[in-house]
Amino acid sequence: MEIEISFPKNQQVSTKIGSFEILTDQAKKYGGDEEAPQPYHLFLASIATCGGYYLLKFCETRKIDYKKIKIKMIYLWENKESGNPVFEIKIELPQDFEDKYIAPLIKSIKQCAVERAIEAQPIFKVTTEKS
Repeated sequence: MEIEISFPKNQQVSTKIGSFEILTDQAKKYGGDEEAPQPYHLFLASIATCGGYYLLKFCETRKIDYKKIKIKMIYLWENKESGNPVFEIKIELPQDFEDKYIAPLIKSIKQCAVERAIEAQPIFKVTTEKS
């Protein structure tokens, strides 16, 4: 997969992925215009939405009404120099959600490709070429 990057204005960075375009910006305190999420915020959203996708598919397969379920991701990084960030996905289930599905639901969310990529400790390479 190839992702193309361009720079529309000021601190904005545009990403083209297939037929989609995603815009990021920076907070005003970092010189941006705050017209789009910051790149790190999109990273966090990708973790939460990936988990949400697997929850959705789990429920669809079992004909469980997922519209009553709420997901929140809590992001904690108290010590950025020495500690690891904590990404806690909290699932708020309705009272009538069957207990027998809780453990399998959690297991299904752990299939998230974003989480697995992070846990695999990816290799980051930066190269240059002149055109």
